[in-house]
Amino acid sequence: MLNNNYQMNKTAAMESYEPPIFELSRTGRSGVNLPDEDVPNYDLEEMLPQHLIRKDLPLPEVSELDVVRHFTRLSQRNYGIDVGFYPLGSCTMKYNPKVHEKIASMPGFAMLHPFQPEETAQGALAVLWSLQSFLSEIGGMDATTLQPAAGAHGELLAMMMTRAYHLEKGDDKRNEVIIPDSAHGTNPASAARCGFTVRSIPSGSDGCVAVEELEKVLSERTAALMLTNPNTLGLFEKEVVKICALVHDAGGLVYCDGANMNALLGIARPGDMGFDIMHFNLHKTFSTPHGGGGAGGGAVSVKQHLEPYLPIPVVERRKEGENERYWLNYERPRSIGRIHSFYGAFLVALRAYAYILTLGPKGLREVAENAILNANYVRAQLKDHYDVAYNSPLCMHEVVLSAKRQKQESGVRALDISKRLMDYGFHPPTNYFPLIVPEALMIEPTETESKQTLDRFVAAMIQIAEETKENPELVKSAPHATPISRLDEVKAVRELDVRYEPLFIKENA
Repeated sequence: MLNNNYQMNKTAAMESYEPPIFELSRTGRSGVNLPDEDVPNYDLEEMLPQHLIRKDLPLPEVSELDVVRHFTRLSQRNYGIDVGFYPLGSCTMKYNPKVHEKIASMPGFAMLHPFQPEETAQGALAVLWSLQSFLSEIGGMDATTLQPAAGAHGELLAMMMTRAYHLEKGDDKRNEVIIPDSAHGTNPASAARCGFTVRSIPSGSDGCVAVEELEKVLSERTAALMLTNPNTLGLFEKEVVKICALVHDAGGLVYCDGANMNALLGIARPGDMGFDIMHFNLHKTFSTPHGGGGAGGGAVSVKQHLEPYLPIPVVERRKEGENERYWLNYERPRSIGRIHSFYGAFLVALRAYAYILTLGPKGLREVAENAILNANYVRAQLKDHYDVAYNSPLCMHEVVLSAKRQKQESGVRALDISKRLMDYGFHPPTNYFPLIVPEALMIEPTETESKQTLDRFVAAMIQIAEETKENPELVKSAPHATPISRLDEVKAVRELDVRYEPLFIKENA
């Protein structure tokens, strides 16, 4: 268990701490020393339209020291995977090996220009072609594109290809996409964006797809089923082969949301289960940087019957004498077109390629095995203190707990528990997802966390569970040991203000 006196003392120290003054600008201060002008003093009013000339530029006046300290303080308050445990369920926030960052910064890769002739970028094209091949093999598919910039982008491409596939067959009545109620929210959004009607089906009592409910909605209008496996409850869809067969018999395609591939690497392949198309999250499964607005990677792999619809250009390889040449093929008349400028996020793909080469087949399997082991360890340690969403014998790479018990007994919600967890130095898990679990706490440890880290996390969660009984107000008012305490999150969303207006401008307005 954690030392609660330490936490109390830390909280008291924070309450007496006065943060630095935010408004640093003072008249006359300067952080730069520029040389005298050595260009002619042109009359700007003659060169530029009057309405485009600023009469005044009210920038903050700060010293270099003030600027350095300001941004250093901000960096120290930021949280990231290099700082601590990041148990975001369904996000797979694993550590990014620094050797791969080093590779991605090599000038031969980092300084490539997207308009370079193919002859001068053969090494980069070889990397892309090889990664496509690796992903196809890992997924049990026949072809892959690396263009999508994120998982949702990959979903969108999958639905675009699904639509093209059916329309080319003259099957224009297939306008429905079936999605389980536990799916990622981007699934129905991607389907709807492509003009499909979404049919939701409920999960069974075991947390998996209720096959009888699926059979009720299958029809000649079914275009596809979008299925996450393992699903967002962290459970393997044990009827997946039967599910795929049912959809195929109805004339539809089956798409695999690959956000949770961290549980399957080297163990099972979606293509072997019956899926026609899937996406990978390079920024999850293959340990490239994740979060902060990008860049990500949502590679899409397909079976042979969907390969003609892949977006252009496609990286291909051909023999020229004794040599191999890589090229970008734009001559694909059945392609759905381009979905990304140039060829996606090359340096993200490069990191994923290096990750796969580093681990090899045996290492990739160990990733999945350790991710599953860690999740089940956390589940076993916390099952007596929180409700487990679905009481299956084992979970996969993540476990979904519920704070329903705490809410009923003391009014403490999942959000309160997550806020309190910040006082113990941990990033909160995913809250309130999947939507079908009341007061959900979705925890994914990943394979990169040690038992010692997980033990500290478990101890914090157990202590918070005790606090909800003994001092619920302490939990409800958390966090207490952060630079900024609890915000009015509803107000922050409705009154979004991302533009800083300096105080000295407001005063002179």
